[in-house]
Amino acid sequence: MEPLDLQPAEIWSRLLERARRELPEQTFRTWLEPTEALEIIGDKLFVGAPDRFAAEWNESKHAPLLSSFAPVALGHPLKVTFRVTEERQARSQMDFFVAPKPDEIPTSLKPQRATEAPLNDRYTFAQFVIGKSNELAAAAAYAIAEAPGKIYNPFFIYGATGLGKTHLMQAIGHAIYQHDPSTRITYVGTEQFTNEMIHAIQTRTNSEFRRRFRETDLLLVDDVHFLKGKESTQEEFFHTFNALYEAGRQIILTSDRPPSEIAGLEARLVSRFQWGMVADIELPDFEHRIAILQQKSQQDDLQTTIPDDVIRFIAEHVRSSVRELEGSIIKLLAYASLRHKPISVEVAREALRDKLKASEAAALDAGFPVGLTLSAIQIAVAKEWDTTPDGLRSKTRTKALTVPRQIAMYLTRDLLGTQLVEIGAAFGGRDHSTVIHSLDKVGQMMTDNPETRNRINRLRAMLAAMRI
Repeated sequence: MEPLDLQPAEIWSRLLERARRELPEQTFRTWLEPTEALEIIGDKLFVGAPDRFAAEWNESKHAPLLSSFAPVALGHPLKVTFRVTEERQARSQMDFFVAPKPDEIPTSLKPQRATEAPLNDRYTFAQFVIGKSNELAAAAAYAIAEAPGKIYNPFFIYGATGLGKTHLMQAIGHAIYQHDPSTRITYVGTEQFTNEMIHAIQTRTNSEFRRRFRETDLLLVDDVHFLKGKESTQEEFFHTFNALYEAGRQIILTSDRPPSEIAGLEARLVSRFQWGMVADIELPDFEHRIAILQQKSQQDDLQTTIPDDVIRFIAEHVRSSVRELEGSIIKLLAYASLRHKPISVEVAREALRDKLKASEAAALDAGFPVGLTLSAIQIAVAKEWDTTPDGLRSKTRTKALTVPRQIAMYLTRDLLGTQLVEIGAAFGGRDHSTVIHSLDKVGQMMTDNPETRNRINRLRAMLAAMRI
């Protein structure tokens, strides 16, 4: 049969076969497996995606690559174009990159049959600022809010503390509740899940505990990395996960690292956490920080109080997290109010002087410029462990270098949220598994040796002060 005579499904199968060889397995499973060939019109193959976000993402990220396979796989050029399948198009769709207006969000959404902790009223899509560091996670969240349990289930969000994981997760809960107030939503932290399970065992109320979690429509679980080493909790969570997944109910999880990097997590849970969408949230860049500060000003009606140059000043000096950005605004407002001063760059410098001075003093004492960078961490650790930054970056494996190198990797991951591949490259071109081993090793050191733990924590506090 000549390639021109092939049916759309056969052509798409050939292109997918080549794509599987080129793309990471997780990427292939998340974006291309849920698609289907629709029709051929002229030199275009139209491929259906389950929703608008998936269609747009595939069109921009994967369509050119797939089109490039056609001459070899089919014997002639063919352009691949993605669109939403007709039955999906018939459904009303949300604009994934435009937040709903604030007046569309109920002032208080208390989940029915949820845990004792209700959703935070401020954690809505309307108050979540989208930038390069979180656009993938945010767009997927909008898609899930429109069709819970249908796509990207489970949804696993990871990133450093204070970057908006919980905000985004709860925003989905708010949106789903708005669409259907009868939805049963359960929000719980992993530690709380463990404590409630222990209480159920002690009081012999296991059946009530299981019914409560396994009959919910939307399960939101914060900090699943705390499942590490808790075998009984992992066993219970595994069965809870299975019950909800098989019933088509949405599961959303957050963690400070991707599933594959959670040490002490059973392989079967790692596998399940990767079934749906795994998305990270990174540190906001300068423009994103400005947008966050402007959003904070607007939502509190402060736009006439905080000038643009002050917002830029804060964005330039506060880089660690969204939480710290908002905290700096609050501190500045309180300082200016108490001293009856109009807000200016100089007043901002006064209000934040403790952080600025701590940052500068720490940097000068360690012998490097102001600002927390990977290089700064290497220099500080080398100074503390009486070695050299070049030694940490070398391939030498003596104990005098291995331990401080592992600690520097740990602090780089902890303070900067740097990707494993980048950490490995910065420490002598080491591979992904070596970095994971180093992070686990330092974690074990801190558990087993109080002196080492105190030493690392002291250095960490000094470095953290440099983030302003």
